[in-house]
Amino acid sequence: MKRNYIISVLLVCFFANFMLNAQSSSDVANYRMAERFSPTKISRMVFSTTVRPNWLSTGDKFWYNYRTSEGTFYYIVDLNSKSKRKLFDNHKMASMLTKITKDPYDYQHLPKMKLKFVKDDTAFQFDVTSTQDEIKNKKTDESDKKDTKDKKDDKEITKDKKKKGSKKKSKDRPKKKVFHLEYNLKTGILSEIVDWKEKKDDAKWANISPDGQTVIFARDYNLYWMDKDNYQKALKDEKDSTIVEHQLTKDGVQHYAYGGGYTKMVNDSEKKIKEESEKRRGVWIQWSPDSKKFAMVRSDRRKVKELWVIDVLKNPRPVLEPYRYQMPGEKEAPQYEMWVFDMEKRESDKIDVSKFADQSVWIHRANVTNKESIKDYVPSKWLSKSSDKIYFTRISRDLHKIDLCVADLNTGDVKVLIEERLNTYVETRSSFFINNEREIIHWSERDGWAHLYLSDTNGNIKKQLTSGAWHVQNIVDVDERNRVVYFIANGREKNENPYYVHLYRVNLDGSGLTLLNKGNYDTRIDMSDSKRYFINNYSRVNSVPASEIRDSRGNVVMKLETADLSNLFAAGYKFPEPFKAKAADGITDIYGVIYKPFDFDSTKTYPLIEYVYPGPQTEAVNTRFSSRMDNTDRLAQLGFVVITLGNRGGHPSRSKWYHNYGYGNLRDYGLADKKYVAEQLADRFNFIDINRVGITGHSGGGFMSTAALCQYPDFFKVAVSSAGNHENNIYNRWWSEKHHGVKEKKMDDGTSKFIYDIEKNSQLAKNLKGKLLLVTGDIDNNVHPGNTIRMANALIKANKRFDFFIMPGQRHGFGRQREYFFWLKADYFCKHLIGDGSISTDIFEMRRERKITSSKKER
Repeated sequence: MKRNYIISVLLVCFFANFMLNAQSSSDVANYRMAERFSPTKISRMVFSTTVRPNWLSTGDKFWYNYRTSEGTFYYIVDLNSKSKRKLFDNHKMASMLTKITKDPYDYQHLPKMKLKFVKDDTAFQFDVTSTQDEIKNKKTDESDKKDTKDKKDDKEITKDKKKKGSKKKSKDRPKKKVFHLEYNLKTGILSEIVDWKEKKDDAKWANISPDGQTVIFARDYNLYWMDKDNYQKALKDEKDSTIVEHQLTKDGVQHYAYGGGYTKMVNDSEKKIKEESEKRRGVWIQWSPDSKKFAMVRSDRRKVKELWVIDVLKNPRPVLEPYRYQMPGEKEAPQYEMWVFDMEKRESDKIDVSKFADQSVWIHRANVTNKESIKDYVPSKWLSKSSDKIYFTRISRDLHKIDLCVADLNTGDVKVLIEERLNTYVETRSSFFINNEREIIHWSERDGWAHLYLSDTNGNIKKQLTSGAWHVQNIVDVDERNRVVYFIANGREKNENPYYVHLYRVNLDGSGLTLLNKGNYDTRIDMSDSKRYFINNYSRVNSVPASEIRDSRGNVVMKLETADLSNLFAAGYKFPEPFKAKAADGITDIYGVIYKPFDFDSTKTYPLIEYVYPGPQTEAVNTRFSSRMDNTDRLAQLGFVVITLGNRGGHPSRSKWYHNYGYGNLRDYGLADKKYVAEQLADRFNFIDINRVGITGHSGGGFMSTAALCQYPDFFKVAVSSAGNHENNIYNRWWSEKHHGVKEKKMDDGTSKFIYDIEKNSQLAKNLKGKLLLVTGDIDNNVHPGNTIRMANALIKANKRFDFFIMPGQRHGFGRQREYFFWLKADYFCKHLIGDGSISTDIFEMRRERKITSSKKER
């Protein structure tokens, strides 16, 4: 009997020990693996992944740099000769740089070089900052002394800092010598520019006419102008008393300005307000091609109500920061006017473009070519080649109605060229005017899919250029001479992810539709001005990014680069896996990606985390390889299976039905799909533990993850919700009214009243069962912290336990505290989904990154 008792005790102890060991092995998060793939470490493992062309002024040519684990290399590509060569030999460049600057370089470690091509692209110039101190000449030194003497306020501040034992200001430290260099492409010789004279960049406040003779700017909410000579004076000395400037308008006021102005803080002194308001500031205007006129949209925001955040970290005391912010349904909407200024007559005229209540208006801008974009200054011109007409678009507040219009500046008449009408929101893209502006190529979703149409200027459709169950993204360019349009589209190719984007061409009679970059990849393209060639960057989430040159018929001209991911794979990286599942209706296809731990063991089970963003303007699903891994690959390394997936009502690049599925139900529309897809994956894969499901997201994803936890409290167990717009009735009007819908009610007096009603996350607070962490930045002026605080208040009233964290001094993206937020999120999921409660006060993973040693025992 005694013997049996001893055996029983031993068996119980053995079993308990076995269970303890089994539990400890599965209940420990892999912090080390997650640390291995921090953004800082990723930057040392992933280098260039795309070719970004820098177009040259001569020929069909561009240069680019590409970084690998061997260093950074520079290339020049001549599309006409179909050639690619190195701009210079890295060994020789390092040697020449060392000789000139006296600082040592080698071929793998060249300084950062911002190249500027000169002399008809036969040479390029760049600057290098050396380790030498700059030697001032006597004249410059005396001038500096005079400037220092005149700046009494700065002098007093310096004295105060010295008393406190602080370091000298950086301006008091000796500056490092900058070498101005030029490399001759023909001779291969690098030389110092000894007679170099600094050319000041154009002032940020200057809007320069296409002919370069007139400069427009704002001061104290009004428009001013100066000529070229006076602008040159201003570039040398902003406070030159001989500068002559002329005032164009006098009725501009704060929030009903022509441009510029200063938004005062609550505790600003009158002196500061006056000083700031009188500074020259930039204006957003568009010039006629002949520089004789310019146009602008002036907004009246005087009735739009204020919102505030408090910057508690501001020195010497917290500051109340006000800004104008219209919430959905509010009647105090900004009003938009279109003004045209005639610089020859010095006259202005407000064009009557009114049609819809609380409408928005924008003026169409001329396209900028590659060669124009490399110039030091690119004037902003309106789309028409005539100085007597302006193309513009006006949109009703409910977004059900869009008019593409032209205004005749001689008569003031406005003509509607194209009308778009839908019962949900209408979207638009840039239009192309061809054939001396007698024909329009425009984008429309009028048949339920996004396609291209050719119309005349009387609104008559001449030809639907594309059609079918696929989506045109936008027009890339138009070859008028050959009457061909090049465009980006997706969803047309069979057996491909429908989000993969490709380049196509079609003739303007609707014939000759051709795919130009065939391949089961998502692509990004850059087309040359000649329209004869394009750069094709392509990848998937599970492939190495690469790039090539193709011609306008789709033929591969040359291979350019393949990304170097060797360091990443050496660290243990493994590609994620795309998947397809069904939405909760059992019909609609949903696409997503699975991210696993890199030490994945198929015999184990893992908690599941969904990283979400509901849309409707996008979905949080990668289609290409990305080095941004915090919310996916890196989170999985802790010991999770992470998935991203779309949902009905999500991405706009499918049918209009799919995109607008959530219209009128902006809180709950995507949740059923998130749940149902997770269940399907758990049925497919035994390694997913469907009883341990977490969900997380930022902004709209923060809103969605909290809603999911409260709508399906028995399914979703843990959520980390950051910067969420939990109360869409206090989020901005533009997003909320567009995607949820607002109803326009005509009143007896002819005015309109806009009615908005939406369900909020706070209404679900009573349903909470799982673990919820709410996070917000305290000066988030996009999604106001009030969204999160109101959700917290509702949870408190419902007697719920939850966690709440404020990121001090942070706006919507959390800025430099994003790494801290990652570990905050990691800890929360590890504790509540894995059961790892061994988290230390010190975030050792961040301390090691900053090269701070600790005597304490680390994980």
